[in-house]
Amino acid sequence: MAHSRTRTGTRRQRWTAVLGAAALAVAAGGALAAPAGALTTASQAVDFPTHCVPPPIAGIPPIDGTTTAEITVDKPTPKVGETVTVTYTVTKPAASNPVDLALPADIMTPTGKVVLGGAQTGAVTVAGPKKNDPVPGKGSFPPFSMTGTFTVTEPGSITLSPGDYNIHTSYLMELDTPCTVTNPPAPVSETITASEQPGANERNISLGTASGAPGVRVTVTGAKFTPLAEVTVVGRAGAAETADRMTVTTDSEGGFAARLMVNDKATTGIVAYEGAAWDPEKGAGPAAYTVIDDTPQPPNSQKLDAAVMAGELSMTQAGDSVQLSSVNFGQGGAATGDLKTVTVKDFRGGPAGWSLTGKVTDFTGPDGSIGAGQLSWTPACTTKAGSPSTCVPGSAGTVGSGGATLASTPNGTLTGGEFTVDAKVSLNVPAFTAPGAYAGVLTLTLS
Repeated sequence: MAHSRTRTGTRRQRWTAVLGAAALAVAAGGALAAPAGALTTASQAVDFPTHCVPPPIAGIPPIDGTTTAEITVDKPTPKVGETVTVTYTVTKPAASNPVDLALPADIMTPTGKVVLGGAQTGAVTVAGPKKNDPVPGKGSFPPFSMTGTFTVTEPGSITLSPGDYNIHTSYLMELDTPCTVTNPPAPVSETITASEQPGANERNISLGTASGAPGVRVTVTGAKFTPLAEVTVVGRAGAAETADRMTVTTDSEGGFAARLMVNDKATTGIVAYEGAAWDPEKGAGPAAYTVIDDTPQPPNSQKLDAAVMAGELSMTQAGDSVQLSSVNFGQGGAATGDLKTVTVKDFRGGPAGWSLTGKVTDFTGPDGSIGAGQLSWTPACTTKAGSPSTCVPGSAGTVGSGGATLASTPNGTLTGGEFTVDAKVSLNVPAFTAPGAYAGVLTLTLS
Protein backbone atom coordinates (compact mmCIF):
# COMPACT_ATOMS: atom_id res chain seq x y z
CA MET A 1 0.00 0.00 0.00
CA ALA A 2 1.37 3.40 -0.86
CA HIS A 3 1.07 6.55 1.20
CA SER A 4 -1.04 9.35 -0.18
CA ARG A 5 1.08 11.37 -2.60
CA THR A 6 0.51 15.01 -3.47
CA ARG A 7 0.69 15.79 -7.13
CA THR A 8 3.44 18.35 -7.71
CA GLY A 9 2.54 19.14 -11.24
CA THR A 10 0.88 18.01 -14.43
CA ARG A 11 2.66 16.53 -17.41
CA ARG A 12 1.09 19.11 -19.67
CA GLN A 13 1.51 22.66 -18.35
CA ARG A 14 1.29 26.18 -19.72
CA TRP A 15 3.55 28.92 -18.42
CA THR A 16 3.39 32.57 -19.47
CA ALA A 17 6.58 34.59 -19.87
CA VAL A 18 6.10 38.28 -20.64
CA LEU A 19 8.60 39.86 -23.01
CA GLY A 20 8.76 43.60 -22.29
CA ALA A 21 9.95 45.11 -25.55
CA ALA A 22 12.32 48.02 -25.06
CA ALA A 23 10.61 51.39 -25.03
CA LEU A 24 11.45 53.28 -28.16
CA ALA A 25 11.77 56.64 -26.46
CA VAL A 26 15.39 57.54 -25.72
CA ALA A 27 15.40 56.97 -21.95
CA ALA A 28 12.25 54.90 -21.29
CA GLY A 29 12.16 51.22 -20.27
CA GLY A 30 9.76 48.40 -21.16
CA ALA A 31 6.69 47.56 -19.05
CA LEU A 32 5.64 44.03 -18.08
CA ALA A 33 2.32 42.27 -17.65
CA ALA A 34 1.07 39.57 -15.25
CA PRO A 35 3.35 36.92 -13.67
CA ALA A 36 3.61 33.34 -14.83
CA GLY A 37 1.48 30.55 -13.49
CA ALA A 38 0.59 26.92 -14.20
CA LEU A 39 -2.82 25.81 -15.38
CA THR A 40 -3.75 22.82 -13.26
CA THR A 41 -6.78 20.58 -13.17
CA ALA A 42 -9.52 20.98 -10.59
CA SER A 43 -9.54 17.50 -9.08
CA GLN A 44 -11.32 17.22 -5.76
CA ALA A 45 -11.64 14.76 -2.92
CA VAL A 46 -15.06 13.09 -2.78
CA ASP A 47 -16.93 11.02 -0.19
CA PHE A 48 -19.05 8.00 -1.12
CA PRO A 49 -20.78 5.19 0.82
CA THR A 50 -18.90 1.90 0.65
CA HIS A 51 -19.72 -1.72 1.50
CA CYS A 52 -16.64 -3.66 2.69
CA VAL A 53 -16.57 -7.41 3.34
CA PRO A 54 -13.90 -8.54 5.86
CA PRO A 55 -12.20 -11.90 5.33
CA PRO A 56 -14.45 -14.77 6.50
CA ILE A 57 -11.81 -15.82 9.03
CA ALA A 58 -12.45 -12.55 10.90
CA GLY A 59 -15.96 -13.70 11.75
CA ILE A 60 -17.45 -10.19 11.61
CA PRO A 61 -20.25 -8.80 9.45
CA PRO A 62 -19.72 -6.46 6.48
CA ILE A 63 -18.73 -2.87 7.15
CA ASP A 64 -20.82 -0.05 5.71
CA GLY A 65 -18.89 3.18 5.90
CA THR A 66 -17.69 6.20 3.96
CA THR A 67 -14.61 6.32 1.75
CA THR A 68 -12.83 9.59 0.99
CA ALA A 69 -10.80 9.53 -2.21
CA GLU A 70 -9.37 11.69 -4.97
CA ILE A 71 -8.53 10.99 -8.62
CA THR A 72 -5.66 12.86 -10.30
CA VAL A 73 -4.16 12.61 -13.80
CA ASP A 74 -0.91 13.54 -15.45
CA LYS A 75 -2.57 15.01 -18.58
CA PRO A 76 -5.66 17.20 -18.05
CA THR A 77 -5.94 18.01 -21.78
CA PRO A 78 -4.78 14.91 -23.67
CA LYS A 79 -5.18 14.22 -27.37
CA VAL A 80 -6.91 11.16 -28.79
CA GLY A 81 -4.37 8.33 -28.86
CA GLU A 82 -2.35 9.58 -25.89
CA THR A 83 -1.92 7.57 -22.70
CA VAL A 84 -3.12 9.12 -19.44
CA THR A 85 -1.75 8.00 -16.06
CA VAL A 86 -4.43 7.93 -13.36
CA THR A 87 -3.77 8.00 -9.60
CA TYR A 88 -6.57 6.86 -7.27
CA THR A 89 -5.74 8.00 -3.72
CA VAL A 90 -7.86 6.73 -0.84
CA THR A 91 -7.26 9.16 1.99
CA LYS A 92 -9.81 7.54 4.30
CA PRO A 93 -10.71 3.88 3.68
CA ALA A 94 -14.11 2.68 4.86
CA ALA A 95 -12.60 -0.57 6.19
CA SER A 96 -10.30 -1.12 9.15
CA ASN A 97 -8.23 -3.93 10.58
CA PRO A 98 -10.97 -6.45 11.46
CA VAL A 99 -8.95 -8.41 14.04
CA ASP A 100 -7.21 -7.67 17.36
CA LEU A 101 -3.87 -8.74 15.86
CA ALA A 102 -1.66 -5.81 14.83
CA LEU A 103 -0.51 -5.85 11.22
CA PRO A 104 3.13 -5.06 10.41
CA ALA A 105 4.37 -2.62 7.79
CA ASP A 106 4.43 -3.37 4.06
CA ILE A 107 2.00 -6.27 3.87
CA MET A 108 -0.91 -4.57 2.06
CA THR A 109 -1.41 -4.44 -1.72
CA PRO A 110 -4.34 -2.28 -2.89
CA THR A 111 -6.06 -2.65 -6.26
CA GLY A 112 -9.13 -0.99 -7.70
CA LYS A 113 -10.98 0.60 -10.59
CA VAL A 114 -11.48 4.17 -11.79
CA VAL A 115 -14.76 4.65 -13.66
CA LEU A 116 -14.76 6.71 -16.86
CA GLY A 117 -17.81 8.63 -18.05
CA GLY A 118 -18.83 11.28 -20.52
CA ALA A 119 -17.16 11.12 -23.94
CA GLN A 120 -15.38 7.86 -23.07
CA THR A 121 -16.77 5.13 -20.84
CA GLY A 122 -15.22 2.12 -19.18
CA ALA A 123 -13.00 1.37 -16.19
CA VAL A 124 -9.29 1.85 -15.57
CA THR A 125 -7.52 -0.86 -13.59
CA VAL A 126 -5.26 0.60 -10.89
CA ALA A 127 -2.86 -0.98 -8.40
CA GLY A 128 -0.56 0.15 -5.62
CA PRO A 129 2.71 -1.22 -4.24
CA LYS A 130 2.93 -3.42 -1.18
CA LYS A 131 3.75 -0.60 1.23
CA ASN A 132 2.01 0.59 4.40
CA ASP A 133 2.62 1.75 7.95
CA PRO A 134 1.91 -0.74 10.78
CA VAL A 135 -1.78 -1.05 11.64
CA PRO A 136 -2.80 -1.66 15.27
CA GLY A 137 -5.42 -4.28 16.12
CA LYS A 138 -8.90 -3.02 15.16
CA GLY A 139 -7.16 0.16 13.91
CA SER A 140 -8.02 2.12 10.78
CA PHE A 141 -6.30 1.20 7.54
CA PRO A 142 -3.85 3.97 6.47
CA PRO A 143 -4.24 5.99 3.25
CA PHE A 144 -2.95 4.46 0.02
CA SER A 145 -2.55 5.29 -3.66
CA MET A 146 -3.07 3.18 -6.78
CA THR A 147 -2.03 4.01 -10.35
CA GLY A 148 -3.04 2.82 -13.80
CA THR A 149 -3.22 4.03 -17.36
CA PHE A 150 -5.73 4.30 -20.18
CA THR A 151 -5.59 5.40 -23.80
CA VAL A 152 -7.86 8.25 -24.87
CA THR A 153 -10.09 7.02 -27.70
CA GLU A 154 -12.73 9.76 -27.92
CA PRO A 155 -12.58 13.57 -27.93
CA GLY A 156 -14.59 15.59 -25.42
CA SER A 157 -15.07 15.83 -21.68
CA ILE A 158 -14.19 12.63 -19.81
CA THR A 159 -15.12 12.25 -16.13
CA LEU A 160 -13.25 10.06 -13.63
CA SER A 161 -14.90 8.66 -10.50
CA PRO A 162 -13.57 6.35 -7.76
CA GLY A 163 -14.68 2.76 -8.18
CA ASP A 164 -14.51 -0.46 -6.17
CA TYR A 165 -11.22 -1.29 -4.44
CA ASN A 166 -9.66 -4.23 -2.63
CA ILE A 167 -7.12 -4.38 0.21
CA HIS A 168 -5.03 -7.55 0.00
CA THR A 169 -2.94 -8.46 3.06
CA SER A 170 -0.04 -10.93 3.06
CA TYR A 171 0.63 -11.73 6.71
CA LEU A 172 0.40 -15.26 8.09
CA MET A 173 -2.09 -15.91 5.27
CA GLU A 174 -3.36 -14.24 2.10
CA LEU A 175 -6.57 -12.29 2.82
CA ASP A 176 -8.75 -9.82 0.91
CA THR A 177 -11.08 -7.05 2.04
CA PRO A 178 -13.10 -6.00 -1.03
CA CYS A 179 -14.93 -2.66 -0.83
CA THR A 180 -17.64 -1.77 -3.35
CA VAL A 181 -19.35 1.53 -4.07
CA THR A 182 -22.81 1.25 -2.49
CA ASN A 183 -24.63 3.45 -5.01
CA PRO A 184 -22.47 3.53 -8.14
CA PRO A 185 -21.15 5.58 -9.69
CA ALA A 186 -19.33 7.54 -6.99
CA PRO A 187 -19.15 11.34 -7.41
CA VAL A 188 -16.86 12.71 -10.13
CA SER A 189 -13.45 13.61 -8.73
CA GLU A 190 -11.64 14.66 -11.92
CA THR A 191 -12.58 15.78 -15.43
CA ILE A 192 -10.27 15.93 -18.42
CA THR A 193 -10.85 17.39 -21.88
CA ALA A 194 -9.61 15.34 -24.81
CA SER A 195 -9.07 16.73 -28.31
CA GLU A 196 -8.70 15.19 -31.74
CA GLN A 197 -5.26 14.37 -33.05
CA PRO A 198 -5.42 13.40 -36.72
CA GLY A 199 -3.37 10.32 -37.46
CA ALA A 200 -2.76 9.59 -33.78
CA ASN A 201 -2.08 6.11 -32.49
CA GLU A 202 -5.41 4.92 -31.08
CA ARG A 203 -4.27 1.42 -30.12
CA ASN A 204 -5.27 0.58 -26.56
CA ILE A 205 -5.25 -2.30 -24.10
CA SER A 206 -7.07 -3.11 -20.86
CA LEU A 207 -6.50 -5.78 -18.23
CA GLY A 208 -9.08 -8.10 -16.70
CA THR A 209 -7.42 -7.74 -13.31
CA ALA A 210 -4.77 -5.48 -11.79
CA SER A 211 -2.86 -8.12 -9.83
CA GLY A 212 -2.26 -11.82 -9.31
CA ALA A 213 0.08 -14.42 -7.89
CA PRO A 214 3.02 -15.70 -9.97
CA GLY A 215 1.78 -18.10 -12.66
CA VAL A 216 -1.71 -16.58 -12.89
CA ARG A 217 -3.02 -15.65 -16.34
CA VAL A 218 -4.32 -12.14 -16.91
CA THR A 219 -6.71 -11.33 -19.74
CA VAL A 220 -5.32 -8.57 -21.98
CA THR A 221 -7.86 -7.03 -24.36
CA GLY A 222 -6.65 -4.89 -27.26
CA ALA A 223 -8.46 -2.67 -29.75
CA LYS A 224 -7.73 -0.48 -32.80
CA PHE A 225 -4.60 -2.40 -33.83
CA THR A 226 -3.97 -3.23 -37.49
CA PRO A 227 -6.43 -5.93 -38.61
CA LEU A 228 -4.97 -9.44 -38.97
CA ALA A 229 -1.58 -8.31 -37.61
CA GLU A 230 0.73 -10.19 -35.24
CA VAL A 231 0.91 -8.48 -31.86
CA THR A 232 3.41 -9.10 -29.06
CA VAL A 233 1.95 -8.97 -25.54
CA VAL A 234 4.73 -8.66 -22.97
CA GLY A 235 5.37 -7.74 -19.35
CA ARG A 236 7.31 -4.62 -18.38
CA ALA A 237 9.56 -3.79 -15.42
CA GLY A 238 9.87 -0.05 -15.83
CA ALA A 239 11.04 0.38 -19.43
CA ALA A 240 12.57 -3.11 -19.72
CA GLU A 241 10.63 -6.12 -20.96
CA THR A 242 10.31 -9.16 -18.70
CA ALA A 243 10.12 -12.86 -19.53
CA ASP A 244 6.30 -12.82 -19.60
CA ARG A 245 5.57 -12.82 -23.34
CA MET A 246 3.22 -14.19 -25.99
CA THR A 247 2.05 -13.33 -29.51
CA VAL A 248 -1.49 -13.12 -30.84
CA THR A 249 -3.10 -12.23 -34.15
CA THR A 250 -5.71 -9.49 -34.29
CA ASP A 251 -9.15 -10.07 -35.76
CA SER A 252 -10.60 -8.37 -38.84
CA GLU A 253 -11.36 -5.24 -36.78
CA GLY A 254 -7.93 -4.97 -35.11
CA GLY A 255 -8.96 -6.42 -31.74
CA PHE A 256 -7.60 -9.29 -29.69
CA ALA A 257 -7.97 -11.05 -26.34
CA ALA A 258 -4.84 -12.69 -24.90
CA ARG A 259 -4.36 -14.76 -21.76
CA LEU A 260 -0.85 -13.80 -20.65
CA MET A 261 0.73 -15.94 -17.93
CA VAL A 262 2.68 -13.67 -15.57
CA ASN A 263 5.50 -15.54 -13.83
CA ASP A 264 8.16 -12.85 -13.54
CA LYS A 265 7.87 -11.16 -10.14
CA ALA A 266 9.54 -8.06 -11.60
CA THR A 267 6.58 -7.35 -13.92
CA THR A 268 4.89 -4.03 -13.07
CA GLY A 269 2.99 -3.42 -16.32
CA ILE A 270 1.94 -4.94 -19.64
CA VAL A 271 2.29 -3.57 -23.17
CA ALA A 272 1.26 -4.77 -26.62
CA TYR A 273 2.82 -3.77 -29.93
CA GLU A 274 3.07 -4.63 -33.60
CA GLY A 275 6.48 -5.35 -35.12
CA ALA A 276 9.69 -6.86 -33.82
CA ALA A 277 10.26 -4.33 -30.99
CA TRP A 278 8.40 -1.73 -28.95
CA ASP A 279 7.34 1.32 -30.95
CA PRO A 280 5.10 3.89 -29.22
CA GLU A 281 3.48 4.61 -32.61
CA LYS A 282 2.43 0.96 -33.04
CA GLY A 283 1.87 -0.07 -29.44
CA ALA A 284 -0.32 0.46 -26.40
CA GLY A 285 0.31 0.56 -22.66
CA PRO A 286 1.84 0.05 -20.26
CA ALA A 287 -1.19 -1.03 -18.25
CA ALA A 288 -0.25 -1.33 -14.57
CA TYR A 289 -0.08 -4.84 -13.09
CA THR A 290 1.13 -6.00 -9.67
CA VAL A 291 2.53 -9.48 -9.00
CA ILE A 292 1.56 -10.54 -5.49
CA ASP A 293 4.42 -12.70 -4.29
CA ASP A 294 2.87 -15.33 -2.03
CA THR A 295 6.00 -17.48 -1.75
CA PRO A 296 6.50 -18.50 1.93
CA GLN A 297 9.58 -17.02 3.52
CA PRO A 298 12.27 -19.36 4.82
CA PRO A 299 12.57 -19.53 8.62
CA ASN A 300 14.53 -16.71 10.26
CA SER A 301 14.56 -14.61 7.12
CA GLN A 302 13.37 -11.14 6.14
CA LYS A 303 12.10 -10.21 2.69
CA LEU A 304 13.24 -6.80 1.45
CA ASP A 305 11.07 -4.99 -1.10
CA ALA A 306 11.95 -1.80 -2.93
CA ALA A 307 10.08 0.20 -5.56
CA VAL A 308 11.00 2.92 -8.02
CA MET A 309 7.98 5.20 -8.37
CA ALA A 310 7.27 7.03 -11.61
CA GLY A 311 7.16 10.82 -11.28
CA GLU A 312 5.93 13.73 -13.35
CA LEU A 313 6.84 15.77 -16.41
CA SER A 314 7.17 19.35 -15.17
CA MET A 315 8.90 22.63 -15.82
CA THR A 316 9.92 25.77 -13.98
CA GLN A 317 11.36 29.05 -15.21
CA ALA A 318 13.90 31.42 -13.66
CA GLY A 319 11.64 34.45 -14.07
CA ASP A 320 8.56 35.71 -15.82
CA SER A 321 9.81 38.86 -17.57
CA VAL A 322 12.48 39.71 -20.11
CA GLN A 323 13.70 43.28 -20.76
CA LEU A 324 14.83 43.68 -24.35
CA SER A 325 17.41 46.26 -25.39
CA SER A 326 16.27 49.69 -26.59
CA VAL A 327 16.24 50.89 -30.18
CA ASN A 328 15.99 54.46 -31.47
CA PHE A 329 13.07 56.05 -33.27
CA GLY A 330 13.95 56.56 -36.91
CA GLN A 331 16.53 53.79 -36.87
CA GLY A 332 14.68 50.73 -35.52
CA GLY A 333 16.47 47.39 -35.65
CA ALA A 334 16.79 44.45 -33.30
CA ALA A 335 15.70 44.69 -29.67
CA THR A 336 17.50 41.71 -28.13
CA GLY A 337 17.55 39.78 -24.87
CA ASP A 338 17.78 36.37 -23.24
CA LEU A 339 14.80 34.18 -22.43
CA LYS A 340 14.65 33.27 -18.75
CA THR A 341 16.07 29.77 -18.29
CA VAL A 342 13.47 26.99 -18.31
CA THR A 343 14.19 23.77 -16.39
CA VAL A 344 12.38 20.64 -17.59
CA LYS A 345 12.25 17.56 -15.36
CA ASP A 346 11.02 14.34 -16.95
CA PHE A 347 10.74 11.82 -14.13
CA ARG A 348 8.09 9.60 -15.75
CA GLY A 349 10.50 6.80 -16.61
CA GLY A 350 8.54 5.67 -19.67
CA PRO A 351 9.07 5.54 -23.45
CA ALA A 352 7.65 8.97 -24.36
CA GLY A 353 9.74 12.05 -25.04
CA TRP A 354 8.55 15.63 -24.62
CA SER A 355 8.23 18.83 -26.63
CA LEU A 356 8.46 22.44 -25.41
CA THR A 357 6.86 24.93 -27.80
CA GLY A 358 6.18 28.65 -27.68
CA LYS A 359 3.98 31.22 -29.37
CA VAL A 360 3.81 34.99 -28.90
CA THR A 361 1.20 37.71 -29.16
CA ASP A 362 1.61 41.01 -30.97
CA PHE A 363 3.64 43.60 -29.04
CA THR A 364 1.22 46.41 -28.17
CA GLY A 365 2.11 49.97 -27.24
CA PRO A 366 0.42 53.34 -26.70
CA ASP A 367 0.14 54.21 -30.40
CA GLY A 368 0.35 50.96 -32.29
CA SER A 369 1.78 47.46 -32.28
CA ILE A 370 4.65 45.31 -33.54
CA GLY A 371 3.52 42.05 -35.13
CA ALA A 372 4.20 38.70 -33.46
CA GLY A 373 6.01 37.61 -36.60
CA GLN A 374 8.80 40.10 -35.83
CA LEU A 375 10.01 38.00 -32.85
CA SER A 376 12.63 35.33 -33.52
CA TRP A 377 14.78 33.16 -31.28
CA THR A 378 17.88 30.97 -31.29
CA PRO A 379 17.21 28.06 -28.85
CA ALA A 380 19.80 26.16 -26.82
CA CYS A 381 19.44 23.33 -24.30
CA THR A 382 21.65 21.35 -21.96
CA THR A 383 21.15 17.82 -20.64
CA LYS A 384 22.10 16.98 -17.05
CA ALA A 385 24.71 14.23 -16.83
CA GLY A 386 23.21 10.77 -16.37
CA SER A 387 19.90 11.59 -18.03
CA PRO A 388 18.60 8.77 -20.31
CA SER A 389 17.41 11.30 -22.94
CA THR A 390 19.32 14.03 -24.77
CA CYS A 391 17.70 17.42 -25.25
CA VAL A 392 17.53 18.75 -28.82
CA PRO A 393 17.16 22.53 -29.32
CA GLY A 394 14.57 23.83 -31.76
CA SER A 395 15.53 25.56 -34.98
CA ALA A 396 16.49 29.21 -34.98
CA GLY A 397 13.84 31.37 -36.61
CA THR A 398 10.53 33.15 -36.21
CA VAL A 399 8.32 32.39 -33.20
CA GLY A 400 5.16 34.22 -34.24
CA SER A 401 1.57 33.61 -33.21
CA GLY A 402 1.60 30.17 -34.85
CA GLY A 403 4.37 28.98 -32.55
CA ALA A 404 7.67 27.15 -32.84
CA THR A 405 9.58 24.42 -31.00
CA LEU A 406 11.96 25.60 -28.31
CA ALA A 407 13.37 22.14 -27.38
CA SER A 408 12.42 18.46 -27.33
CA THR A 409 13.55 14.92 -26.56
CA PRO A 410 12.75 11.86 -28.72
CA ASN A 411 10.75 8.77 -27.81
CA GLY A 412 12.82 5.77 -26.73
CA THR A 413 12.90 2.57 -24.72
CA LEU A 414 13.61 4.54 -21.52
CA THR A 415 13.36 8.32 -21.52
CA GLY A 416 13.72 11.00 -18.88
CA GLY A 417 16.16 13.29 -17.15
CA GLU A 418 16.69 16.92 -16.27
CA PHE A 419 17.27 19.67 -18.83
CA THR A 420 17.83 23.43 -18.99
CA VAL A 421 16.52 25.38 -21.97
CA ASP A 422 17.55 28.90 -23.04
CA ALA A 423 17.16 31.12 -26.07
CA LYS A 424 18.44 34.37 -27.51
CA VAL A 425 15.40 36.43 -28.54
CA SER A 426 15.26 39.31 -31.01
CA LEU A 427 12.39 41.64 -31.89
CA ASN A 428 12.71 43.33 -35.29
CA VAL A 429 11.40 46.88 -34.69
CA PRO A 430 10.47 48.93 -37.79
CA ALA A 431 12.40 52.22 -38.04
CA PHE A 432 9.53 54.64 -37.46
CA THR A 433 7.56 52.76 -34.84
CA ALA A 434 5.91 55.28 -32.50
CA PRO A 435 7.92 55.85 -29.28
CA GLY A 436 6.59 54.15 -26.14
CA ALA A 437 6.64 50.92 -24.19
CA TYR A 438 5.65 47.76 -26.08
CA ALA A 439 4.89 44.39 -24.50
CA GLY A 440 3.99 40.92 -25.80
CA VAL A 441 3.25 37.63 -24.08
CA LEU A 442 5.19 34.46 -24.89
CA THR A 443 3.35 31.28 -23.86
CA LEU A 444 5.39 28.09 -23.41
CA THR A 445 3.65 24.70 -23.57
CA LEU A 446 5.24 21.45 -22.35
CA SER A 447 3.70 18.23 -23.58
